[in-house]
Amino acid sequence: MMFKDREEAGRKLAEALEKYKGLKNAVVVALPRGGVVLGRIVADALGAPLDLVVPRKIGAPFNEEYAIGALAESGEAVWNEEERARCDAEALRTIVAKERQEAGRRLSVYRKGLPPRDLKGKTVILVDDGVATGYTMRAAINTVKAGKPEKIVVAVPVGPKDTLGELKREADEVVILHTPVLFFAIGGFYEAFPQVEDEAVIELMKKELPSRQPL
Repeated sequence: MMFKDREEAGRKLAEALEKYKGLKNAVVVALPRGGVVLGRIVADALGAPLDLVVPRKIGAPFNEEYAIGALAESGEAVWNEEERARCDAEALRTIVAKERQEAGRRLSVYRKGLPPRDLKGKTVILVDDGVATGYTMRAAINTVKAGKPEKIVVAVPVGPKDTLGELKREADEVVILHTPVLFFAIGGFYEAFPQVEDEAVIELMKKELPSRQPL
């Protein structure tokens, strides 16, 4: 399965989540930056408010694109312990400090003007444009769990089967539209997968439903 772009993936994801349409305690929580594009579409389709959490991938010192863990907003990390043990501890501390700072920046910029996030008793639908190792989504789940929601639903267009199993152990429900046997990168399942800039995230977060109530 290929998606034309994030917008098409968001529409298809919204269709798969139709049972949550109109649910009064539902809230869509997106992972920036790409996940906010899908999150906006899903939230509007379900008639739910949109919020976000900002986990950060921890890349390996020898290759920042190779994820060996992720940070939750609390600073708690989810690790591939085997890979972590192979890395220089001081180098990892530097990377973690940098990612923690960037998470704080994004959170303050993206949520500017929004009411304090309140997930207690909510059905939280966590949306991203895909999962690979799953560390970033697992960190997001940890952040959401701290808010004491009633239910956590992970919803993404694409991800590998082994990651699906990991997420099912940590979320109440996982909705993945496509779980290919061969998986190399999320962008490989999109015809167009441009980088999403801060300005786009800010604009998408402003486009709330007229009926939105404070979370």
